[in-house]
Amino acid sequence: MRIETLTCPVCRTVVAANVLESNRVMKCPGNGCESVLRFEDLPEAVQDHYVENRTDYRVE
Repeated sequence: MRIETLTCPVCRTVVAANVLESNRVMKCPGNGCESVLRFEDLPEAVQDHYVENRTDYRVE
């Protein structure tokens, strides 16, 4: 298993790649931050890994 993250460029909140893969587009969970984070913001190799191994990274 890998742990990959994306850091919000506005507030620096860290979001797990598997959460982005599940939601694809989401408002940053940072307190008061209105930034929008997208799965496509992750490097292509990271995106490919999470798509190919989706069942290993379930979000419940």
